[in-house]
Amino acid sequence: MVLYFTSNVVEPSAYIYVGKDKFENEDLIQFGWDEDFHVDKLSSAHIYLRLREGDTWDDIPAELLTDLAQLTKANSIEGNKKDNITIIYTPWSNLKKDGSMAAGQVSFKDNKKVKKVLVPQRENPIVNRLNKTKTEKYPDLKQEKDDHLRELRKKDQAAQQARKKEEARIAKERQEKKYQKAHAYDELFTDENLQGASNQDRSEDWEDDFM
Repeated sequence: MVLYFTSNVVEPSAYIYVGKDKFENEDLIQFGWDEDFHVDKLSSAHIYLRLREGDTWDDIPAELLTDLAQLTKANSIEGNKKDNITIIYTPWSNLKKDGSMAAGQVSFKDNKKVKKVLVPQRENPIVNRLNKTKTEKYPDLKQEKDDHLRELRKKDQAAQQARKKEEARIAKERQEKKYQKAHAYDELFTDENLQGASNQDRSEDWEDDFM
C-alpha cells in the first residue's frame, strides 16, 4: 500500500507519496520517479515528490520544501521525537541500492547531488494539513513507471520530429534565399533586355528623340 498526500502551498498542488513500511519502500526505490526525502542518520520513511513538468529537483519552492521536510520528520519514529534534525533529499536517479543493504536502506551515487534541510521542530499545523489529504492506494508501481517512461519517449520523439521539421524549413529557406541572391540579375540580362539596351539595333534617327 502507498500513502498519497497533497500539498496546496504551490499551484498546481504538489503530489507526494510514501510507502507504508520499509518493504513497500523497496518498490518505491525500484520504481521511483523523482525526488526522495529521508531523515539523515535516522530510520525514516522515504517521502517522494512527483515533480511537475518543467520543474527540477534543485528549485523546489521553499514552502513546498518545508511541507516535505515536516512530513518526512513526522514519518520517522525516532526523528519525530527529536528537534533540530536534518532531512536529506536527492533525485531518485541518484539513489544507490545493492544486495548488501537492508530493506528500505539506500546510499547515493553522487553525494554532491544530496541536499539538506534543517528542521528545528515539528510543526503540527503543517503535518495536520497534509494528513487531512492522505489517501491509501494499491498501485501497480511497475506499470506506472513503464507508462511514464513510454510517455516520456513519445514526447521526446515528438520533440525530435518537430526539431527536424524546423531544421528542414530553415534549410529550405536558406536555399531559396541563396538561389534568389545568385539569380537576382537574371532578368536584366535576357536577350530581349540586352537588345533593348544595345545601340546597334536602333534606327539611324534614334538620336532625334533627344533633340
